[in-house]
Amino acid sequence: MARRATAGRGPGSQGNQRAGEGRKDGGGRKDGGGRKDGGGRKDGEGQRAGRRQDERRSGRRADPARLVAFEVLRASRERDAYANLLLPALLRERGLTGRDAALATELSYGTLRGQATYDAVIAACSTRGLDQIDPPVRDVLRLGAHQLLATRIGAHAAVATSVDLARKVAGPGTAGFVNAVLRRVATHDLEAWIAAIAPDRAADPLGHLAVRYSHPRWIVAAYSESLGEDGVAGPGDAAPAGAGAALAETEAALAASASRPSVTLCAVPGLADQAELAADGAEIARWSAFGAYLQGGDPAAVAAVRQGRAAVQDEASQLAALALTRVDVGTPDRLWLDLCAGPGGKARLLAGLAARGGARLVAADIRPHRARLVRAAVTGAAGVVVADGTAPAWRPGSFDRVIADVPCSGLGALRRRPEARWRKSPADVAGLGALQRRLLASALAAARPGGAVAYVTCSPHVGETRAVVADVLAGRDDVVVLDAPAVLAEVPDLRCPEPGGRYAQFWPHRHGTDAIFLALLQRRPGPRSAADTGPVAGRTTR
Repeated sequence: MARRATAGRGPGSQGNQRAGEGRKDGGGRKDGGGRKDGGGRKDGEGQRAGRRQDERRSGRRADPARLVAFEVLRASRERDAYANLLLPALLRERGLTGRDAALATELSYGTLRGQATYDAVIAACSTRGLDQIDPPVRDVLRLGAHQLLATRIGAHAAVATSVDLARKVAGPGTAGFVNAVLRRVATHDLEAWIAAIAPDRAADPLGHLAVRYSHPRWIVAAYSESLGEDGVAGPGDAAPAGAGAALAETEAALAASASRPSVTLCAVPGLADQAELAADGAEIARWSAFGAYLQGGDPAAVAAVRQGRAAVQDEASQLAALALTRVDVGTPDRLWLDLCAGPGGKARLLAGLAARGGARLVAADIRPHRARLVRAAVTGAAGVVVADGTAPAWRPGSFDRVIADVPCSGLGALRRRPEARWRKSPADVAGLGALQRRLLASALAAARPGGAVAYVTCSPHVGETRAVVADVLAGRDDVVVLDAPAVLAEVPDLRCPEPGGRYAQFWPHRHGTDAIFLALLQRRPGPRSAADTGPVAGRTTR
């Protein structure tokens, strides 16, 4: 919850002295007591001893939940760790449960989501730039800013616990600096800070939304383009008339991307169903016939999940796979392919659906460890091979249905991996383009005449979605673009802006799902190759 602003003291008020003004701060300079703070020193025995003495003097130690959150931020920064993988392990290791675990989770994810906004606020509260603040101190300040601006934690507790954390992780000399910066942050609520630090919305709508919703500017522009809203003006350029007000959907998408996602389960066909998941406390999904929403708690507490008969899978991911199975491919319909199957979510669902209809799924992945994950996920007669989808291990025209869930930027899943927005760049999208095009071309070659292909990305970026399909289909007359939104007619508001209206784009603000893109393609019917059901080469996993 946003904190109430202090009356008469808005951002920029002359009465508010920036942290460090008139005194030496704790970021590598002398503090008020004339001591060296150690902000840029090696952490030696003397400094550790100083921390222990400081803890004894203060009578306080760093709060365990906040320490875990700090370690998540540090690991994300230093070694590109994923919070959704590291945090549960740390909670188990430290024995944190209940309210402590909930606090550590909120601080970890909330701080990562709001990082750009908090950095702008911190910069406004310090005489030094962010790059001049030691990284551990910067992480502590981000955690403190999140508590002050986006939670119900009291200002005194947020500042005091942050100071204690700074002493623990960066040395006692940093305490004064952290205290001064965060006390400055605490003088105003989030809305007041955004009004002071964000670009004017009318003049620079993309820049304003980037600060308000803590996304890199280029991702804001990508969302705007995918939604068909006109706001793509660079800094210093004149924005289109009314652009700020016209970016309402872009703003909604960014707000949803910055929110905490719910957990969706998927029952494996033939092994579990929605009724069983509902009996275990889940809510039946709106659209997927195999989905259910888990409102809280550990998914492993659900018996079907614990036993491998259900798994966590976003509803849009389920629906993309289900859409492929709804395409009429005639007969035969006995061999399906998952071209890029790791780690196995869609393969798990497709394998069950194939077996139920008398067909068989072949799941391929170029990386052996991901192929092993797929093997552990699928059931029945499904085959798993280690194979390069761009250099097929099968004869052309061998499959009746093919799904190409290609490697992508992951911009559609930022709710689940908030740190990813700070690691990606436009160059990453451009670098994936050639691979995505080769994989889609390979998927089309693997489908028999009359066969169906689903091209799927967990990204709404036009450069990874509509542009890829358009480039691959250019000059071809043997492929039909099917009406994907019509195939998923029960799901509203799926159509991409024209001329891409036959493609489906899920959005978190519209559907409560990841922003998954789906193109359904079909090879024009014609004579089948005599070798259309030849064996699949490659290394089979056991």
